[in-house]
Amino acid sequence: MKFPNMFRVLAAPVAACCVMVGLVSAPAPAAAQQWNDARTRALVARATALRAQQLADTALVDYTATAHGYVTFLAQLGNQAGQLTEPPKVVRTDQLALQVYWHAPNLSKQMIIGRRDTLLAPTDIRYHRDHLGIVQNNFPSIIRIGEGDEVRDVPHPLSATGLADYDFAITDSLQILLPDRAVDVYAVQVRPRDPAAPRVVGAIYLDRSTAQVVRMAFSFTRDAYIDHTLDDVDIVLENALVAGRFWLPRHQEIEIRRSGTWLDFPARGIIRGRWEICCYHVNTGLPSTMFAGPAIIQLPPSVLSRYAWRGSVLDSLPRGVRAATGADVQRVQAQVRSLVRARVLQKTTGPRLTARRISDFARVNRVEGLALGGGAALPLGSGRSLALAGRWGFADHQAKGRVSLDVPRAGGDVFHLYAERQYRDARDVEESSLVRNSLAAQEYGDDNTEPYDVRAVGVGAELGQHLGMWWRAEASYETQRALSVHARPAMGQYAPVFPARPVREGRLSLDVDRPTTPFIFGSELRLTGELRGGIFQRRDSAFTGSRPRFARAVISADIERAVGAQRLVLRSVLGAVAGSPAAPPQEYIFLGGPTTGPGYGAHEFAARLAASQRVEWRVRVPFVPIPLGRFGRAPASATLAPFVNTIYVARSAPFRAARGGWYPSVGLGALFFFDLLRVDVARGVRDGRWSVSFDIAREFWGIL
Repeated sequence: MKFPNMFRVLAAPVAACCVMVGLVSAPAPAAAQQWNDARTRALVARATALRAQQLADTALVDYTATAHGYVTFLAQLGNQAGQLTEPPKVVRTDQLALQVYWHAPNLSKQMIIGRRDTLLAPTDIRYHRDHLGIVQNNFPSIIRIGEGDEVRDVPHPLSATGLADYDFAITDSLQILLPDRAVDVYAVQVRPRDPAAPRVVGAIYLDRSTAQVVRMAFSFTRDAYIDHTLDDVDIVLENALVAGRFWLPRHQEIEIRRSGTWLDFPARGIIRGRWEICCYHVNTGLPSTMFAGPAIIQLPPSVLSRYAWRGSVLDSLPRGVRAATGADVQRVQAQVRSLVRARVLQKTTGPRLTARRISDFARVNRVEGLALGGGAALPLGSGRSLALAGRWGFADHQAKGRVSLDVPRAGGDVFHLYAERQYRDARDVEESSLVRNSLAAQEYGDDNTEPYDVRAVGVGAELGQHLGMWWRAEASYETQRALSVHARPAMGQYAPVFPARPVREGRLSLDVDRPTTPFIFGSELRLTGELRGGIFQRRDSAFTGSRPRFARAVISADIERAVGAQRLVLRSVLGAVAGSPAAPPQEYIFLGGPTTGPGYGAHEFAARLAASQRVEWRVRVPFVPIPLGRFGRAPASATLAPFVNTIYVARSAPFRAARGGWYPSVGLGALFFFDLLRVDVARGVRDGRWSVSFDIAREFWGIL
């Protein structure tokens, strides 16, 4: 299939689904066998012969069947740590109905008689023709995917060529639970004899009594992929016994994943196909002339539109639609990794330009004015890399930068050794995207950042996923100091920079990220948190005492729940700081602004204990549809989002106006253009003001 530009495609939410096939151990599992032992080779040779015979079986002259399925395109965008933690989001889903025809010896025709789609984000994606149909006869002797643009000319394991190209091993005796029966099968693992060649890797499940193919679950080696942007192609094919004699397609899944990095963010596009095939009629007398022309054809749009669908496309998607990977495909991937070395499956990368976000190339704030920068990653072999990044401010005439050695470890952990001089932002919650902040800072003197100067050396570790959460730890030694305003906006003037205290400290932090997952009462929860502490050197003039130190904790939670066609959204932030004899200003909790305190000034509240809570109700309303040419059409609806918000502060900072208690606000938001653009109007109820905010959807702030 032809993928659009990765950044354009990854502009929005999604999902698609894979359905589990029950595999349960039989009462007496077979002992694991050696590769290519006589018993295994005899079974595989028999299966290969039977597969060839079925093509030539005069008892099966032809058949017709119907197939219903979904082809879904999903997008997944990672975080700055390089992790794809959030589940993919549906960009487009096509629901299809097929009439399937087959005629001996191996003629196939598939007619798309019904098709409808739902577009949830602008995309110019185009599918290959074979993505819109099912796989007949478990593939021919040579396997092709994406009309040969994705996988080409890979020998089938159960072919005359495949018997010489692959190793086989019976690993277990199982039962596969089909809707009408349980089938006893041998699980035969398949691996290439030459891992560097374009080959299949996976498993074939053969009926113990007949050696017929009941199920195939496999992927491919790296050299099998013609399109080098591919991560992997995973396929599950399941057959059913028809007319008591013929094993024909029943259930099929295919997942095609492409990924890359956009700046320092991993980005992934996923095509998922899921098909159910039924209602076979055998030997109906199909004329061979009807198989002329393309193997997959589509009826005219006027005919497709008359197909009798039930409900909407998204309503009919099976459960598990937001899973990162379906259970069956996960099993395929795990099996493939166990059969061949990881390097046979991995893509190779060379030197590349990097940045944590667009604003690392260009940004504007009150300290640096216009700042330009960039970075590069240099691979060192064995997965290690050297990362360099720098930026120059044209108002403060100062250079900032970072050098990092990244070392992966077995199990997926990644360690970083680094040295840096950066302007760190003291806020825990971004009030707006940095792109919007740069524009507002340049034109109106509205800078929502809280920078202070940091020079540090340290070590960080990406610890992977445990207990359903992603973990990151860091230890560093730092010197910190305050900054001052150097730039001038086009209109208005900048607020002064907060008075960070000069310190030298040893610092430890632990970050956790719980991706969006199901929660109570049908809701979804996203949770992030940070624990941080430091010990100051006694000779620092800023602090006195035997062991000056601080500790802080911040937790953020997003909860969403669909209520019919509407949606309830809750966003919570809670932070607390303790210090002995005092915490420096740069460790206080900063709240206020469009996100945590609409209707109040940016970071108007700074305290040692602070919280923000928003309750929002989203309702779809009619709106003008916007044609986007090859990228589709924006929906004829928008989203209204009335909300209430409140801030609570205690023990406010001495460098801000004294604040205490509750500070509520009310407002109305409007989301347009696939909900990618948002406008908020709000009023602070207690000593607040009217505010208007316009920005990109929060999901994309991380890359802006």
